[in-house]
Amino acid sequence: MKKPESLKKADIIKRIFQQKLPTESYHEKGLAFAPTNIALCKYWGKRNAELNLPMTSSLSIALPEKGAMTSIVFQDKPYDTVILNDEVLAADSGFVQRCVQFLDLFRLEKKWYVKIDIKMNIPVASGLASSACGFASLVLALKDLFNWQLSNRDLSILSRLGSGSAARSLWMGFVEWHAGLTKDGMDCFATPLEIEWPELYIGILALTDKEKKISSREAMQRTVDGSILYNSWPKKVARDLVIIRQALNVKNFALLGGTAESNALTMHATMLSCWPPICYSLPETLAAMQKIWVLRQEGLEVYFTQDAGPHLKLIFLEKDKEQVKTQFPQVEIIRLFD
Repeated sequence: MKKPESLKKADIIKRIFQQKLPTESYHEKGLAFAPTNIALCKYWGKRNAELNLPMTSSLSIALPEKGAMTSIVFQDKPYDTVILNDEVLAADSGFVQRCVQFLDLFRLEKKWYVKIDIKMNIPVASGLASSACGFASLVLALKDLFNWQLSNRDLSILSRLGSGSAARSLWMGFVEWHAGLTKDGMDCFATPLEIEWPELYIGILALTDKEKKISSREAMQRTVDGSILYNSWPKKVARDLVIIRQALNVKNFALLGGTAESNALTMHATMLSCWPPICYSLPETLAAMQKIWVLRQEGLEVYFTQDAGPHLKLIFLEKDKEQVKTQFPQVEIIRLFD
C-alpha cells in the first residue's frame, strides 16, 4: 500500500482559502501591529515540524506596545525587499529567506513582490519572541493588504505556519494555544482568555544585546530527539496548564508565579540533558535567578520565567513595582492591563 503523502503548508493555505486565494481585491498598503508574548506555560517541541504543530498546548501573556509593526506595499521588482528597523536585509539572510518562503505560500496562482518594512522595539532573535510578533504582524498586514475576510482562528493558523508561537500573538492579554489532535492541524490555534488582572506586571530583564547562537527551532528538535527528560515534559505541561488557569481565575499570584517559574526551569532542564547540552543562560542569568530566590525568602513576591534565550521576565504585582525597580535598576517594567 502506498504511504499517504504528508501535508505541506501550501495544503493548509488551500484549505483555509478554499482552493482560490482572494488576491484580486487589494489596498495600496497593508499595515498591522502584533504584540510579543511571554509564555507562562511554555511551548517546547513539535509533533509536526512542517506545520509547526506543538507537542503540547501553552498559555501566554501579551506585552502591550512591545512587538512588531509591519507595513507591506507592492514593488515593481522581481524580488521581495525586507527592511528591519530601517536596515535593508541581505537576500541571503535567514530572516529574509523565512519571509520569502512564507510569502511564496500565497503566490500559487501568480507572482507578485512586496517591500516589507518591519519595526520591532524588542531585541531580535534573543529570546523575546521576535519571530512570534514578526510573523503575526506579517499575517495581519497581508490580511489588510488583500482585504482577507478570515476568522481569527484562521489567522492564528496562518501565523502558526510562519512561527509556532505567532499563533498566540494576535491578541492582547492572556492567550491559550491549543495543541489540537488532527494531523492537518486545523484544530491547532490560539484563543484569548476573558481574564484581566490589572495588578499583574512583567519586567523585562534584558541581559545581552547579542543574538543567540542556537535558534529555538534547532534547540527544540535537538531536545525532542536527544533529551532523556523530554518524555516527562508533556505531563508537566498538562498539570501546569490546569494550575495556571486556576491561578488566573482566582487571582492567586503565588500559585501563578511559582508554576510559571517551575515550568520554565523544567523546559531548560530538558535542554541541559541533551548531548551536547543546550544552555541559553549566561552567568548574569544565573546570578539574577539566585537574587530572586533570596528576595523571595526575604518577603518580596517576585518570580521569573525564561524563554529560549538568556533574558529573564520578572513576574510581580503592582504593589511591589518600586521594590523590584530598586533591586533591578535595569529592568523595563511593563503594565499589562490599563
